[in-house]
Amino acid sequence: MSKKHRDNLIWGLILVIIGAIFLLENIGYDAWRAVFKLWPLILIFWGASKLYYGIKARSQAEKPEATAAEVEILPGDKKDES
Repeated sequence: MSKKHRDNLIWGLILVIIGAIFLLENIGYDAWRAVFKLWPLILIFWGASKLYYGIKARSQAEKPEATAAEVEILPGDKKDES
């Protein structure tokens, strides 16, 4: 997933959550009280996503490109062995 796509996804989630909070406020539920109690969850999810994408980027950076042993040699590509 590209960085731009991931950023769009995160901002979309943020907007949905804020919209849900305002909707709950409009129907009589005190959503801001719950938000103020549970705000550390934002830090937990943010940190977890940073860890996930950091580990994913590191594993992709360590993955070598195709080695000579993995490259398939087609019959027409063989050099004269005589």
